[in-house]
Amino acid sequence: MITHNLQQGTPEWHALRAAHFTASDAPAMMGESPYKGRNELLREKATGLSAEVDDATQRRFDDGHRFEALARALAEEIIGAEIYPVVGSEGKLAASFDGLTMLEDICFEHKTLNDDIRACQAADALPLHYRIQMEQQLMVSGADKCLFMATKWDGNDQLIGDPFARWYESDPALRQRIADGWAQFEKDLEAYRHVQAKPEVAGRAPDALPALRIEVSGAVTASNLAEFKARAIEVFNGIKTDLETDEDFANADKTTKWCKEVEDRLEAAKQHALSQTASIDELFRTVDAIKEEARQKRLTLEKLVKQRKESIRVEKVEEARKQFSAHVAALQAEITGVHLVVAQPDFGGAIKGLKTLASIQNALDTTLACAKIDAHAYAKDVREKLAWCRENAAGHAALFPDLQQIIVKPMEDFALTISSRIEQHKKAEADRLEAERERIRQEEAAKLAAQQQAAQPAPAPALQQVEVAQPVSPAPVQAVASSAPRSAPTLKLGAIHDRLGFTVTADFLRSLGFAPHAEGAAKLYHEEDFPLICRAIVQHVEAVAGHQLKRAA
Repeated sequence: MITHNLQQGTPEWHALRAAHFTASDAPAMMGESPYKGRNELLREKATGLSAEVDDATQRRFDDGHRFEALARALAEEIIGAEIYPVVGSEGKLAASFDGLTMLEDICFEHKTLNDDIRACQAADALPLHYRIQMEQQLMVSGADKCLFMATKWDGNDQLIGDPFARWYESDPALRQRIADGWAQFEKDLEAYRHVQAKPEVAGRAPDALPALRIEVSGAVTASNLAEFKARAIEVFNGIKTDLETDEDFANADKTTKWCKEVEDRLEAAKQHALSQTASIDELFRTVDAIKEEARQKRLTLEKLVKQRKESIRVEKVEEARKQFSAHVAALQAEITGVHLVVAQPDFGGAIKGLKTLASIQNALDTTLACAKIDAHAYAKDVREKLAWCRENAAGHAALFPDLQQIIVKPMEDFALTISSRIEQHKKAEADRLEAERERIRQEEAAKLAAQQQAAQPAPAPALQQVEVAQPVSPAPVQAVASSAPRSAPTLKLGAIHDRLGFTVTADFLRSLGFAPHAEGAAKLYHEEDFPLICRAIVQHVEAVAGHQLKRAA
């Protein structure tokens, strides 16, 4: 680890943070921060611009730094060594330590005590965003463990309640996820294209209609109903029903409420006129017509808002699914022999309950990034196992028809399964070959015994002269070539010499029934004929020996 003598909040400190992936940003990178979204962090890293810190947030930061300084003495008592605040980096990763021992074997992380922390019985029960931050601190520093402490102090620097302290030790699985997460974040950062964040939209209803005035006295004595109707129809026709943006949705929501208010006001005006007279039919028909226009527009907008919001949600979920499928396909292109079985992320669940397009997009992007990280880790594991197979199980692919199923085993179990099958196969093959050799030995022994028996001379009659015939050469022993499918002839005559330990000629082998294949000056034979050649030579030798025995007799 490289240590940096920097003070938090200084320009130099901010420059270091901009050039590294920090532990405090790691929870946001993994979509686990309660304070910042992954898309917001991407935008900050890409543009170098971060949100302004308001006064309340700054006061919370100041209190946290003060509590941290006060708690450091308590931490030193638990650790049994002095600690000092420091900033460190290791490659592209960096971390600001609330405390680190001189040997850099123990680090210290402090938070302001709250009910969520107080409810945790062990370090592995702490909220995930705390554990992610500490895990990266261990990655950067190389420390063995981290003391997590949470305290709260009053304005007089007096401790409020008991301090919370737990030892956190490294989680290898979480560490790998952080490393993979930053790798994916870096890819997304390179592909980032800035889109100006839009402020939250409050919505705007159409301009107010003129006040409706109706006076009756047996007949309508005064009314601007005709002008009111004309203006109302004009406003209704100008209401936008093509909804695309957050602003459109907000306007539509606001307009539906406005239409309801128009309906209520018209109903009130009608009831007021009705209280004066019950005979003015035209007045009521006009009021009802305007009211129905407002009602229909409201119902149309409410339906459009619901349908379009649902349509946009479906479109965005489908786009996220396509991007994930493309990512898995790219990983699969690097792998042969095994199909990557990766479940689609629950994009629908990720956006459940979210209202604005910005929050929906952030949730989908974060879920997609996390799913890519998991898929990449899975593909990497598969590639490592296949590479191990190429090195340690070459030529034995037929032994693993279930490779798709056993590839998901942990590496140690996977290697043991592969090695065990190969050893069992080798043993079975060795036993088969030994049994075959033993069968051949027994057959040859039986043939030799029969030939020796046949070679014994018959007893000669007493005093009878035995005429000895002239010796003749034994007839050549012909071997039958294998009828099984034959490979290309590759066995050289010299290789046969080396295996037998003595020289034989092509003419001699031809006399035994094995004609060579000529390739230039080379004489080539079929590999599967070698056992038959050996047997034919043995038979020839035995025949010669039997003939010599007959001559000797």
